[in-house]
Amino acid sequence: MKKNNHLYQEFLLKHGLKSTKQRRLIFEKFIMTQGHVSADGFCNVVKKADPSIGQATVYRMLKLLTESHIARKLEMGDGIGMYELNLGRDHHDHLICEKCFKCVEFKDDALEELQIRLAGDHGFTLTGHKMFLYGLCAQCR
Repeated sequence: MKKNNHLYQEFLLKHGLKSTKQRRLIFEKFIMTQGHVSADGFCNVVKKADPSIGQATVYRMLKLLTESHIARKLEMGDGIGMYELNLGRDHHDHLICEKCFKCVEFKDDALEELQIRLAGDHGFTLTGHKMFLYGLCAQCR
């Protein structure tokens, strides 16, 4: 919790925000989130903890958390976004089902090496990347 408190204070300072009970709750709930969550799904989690928190407040906080690189927004297709915790996570890529939006994380060292080689072949030095592979999962095929 002490680490989260420091992170929360840095987050507030970066955005010039004051600490409020609602912001703190949203921040803590997001830090505890496992896997991928939609904005609406996360809003439901927050509202269960405090029904007085409005959807707009949750959405604004998700935007700020993403800008701070605490959260990462994944574009699932059809305008649907999912969020995942970005802190303390190793790099990984995603397989996304275009029908049910199931999201599978994966890491492949050979693929990572290929990306570095391809970038070099074109005169680029990679500083990072995001890979989203879209298709149909086994249940949706």
